[in-house]
Amino acid sequence: MTTDHRAQVDELLADYRRSRDQLASVHRDLAGITAAATSPDGTVTATVGAQGTLTDLELTDAAYRLRPAQLAQVILRTTQEAAAKAAERTYRTLGPVLPAGTDPEALVRGTADLRPDEIAPPPAKRPRVVEDDEDFEQRDWLNVETSGGPR
Repeated sequence: MTTDHRAQVDELLADYRRSRDQLASVHRDLAGITAAATSPDGTVTATVGAQGTLTDLELTDAAYRLRPAQLAQVILRTTQEAAAKAAERTYRTLGPVLPAGTDPEALVRGTADLRPDEIAPPPAKRPRVVEDDEDFEQRDWLNVETSGGPR
């Protein structure tokens, strides 16, 4: 009987080690994800990491001919495109190791097991109005006499 338990423990440990190795591999793969996008006019190239964080930005000389607001929009759109590519790569990396039926996109967003009504932001709360019976704006704070204290 001891041998049966020992075999089960060995099997569980082997499963644990395989899972841990697979997790480490996925972490390495996720850490290595980058994606780049270039604007349609070729003036901006944005590179992002796995979480969509901008890691590199290249501007051609032609980019400086754009108005600041135009350049800002080109940079934003290009960075968003690169982030979408990185997100897709992240989902493809996670998909094979997740339980069947798990949506990698929802998991990354942190909404995997939430209902739509739990995801929506709560309604804005109106500030509480406190009735104040004293109007301190009209008080002359420099000429206030205190009772019982030194002057």
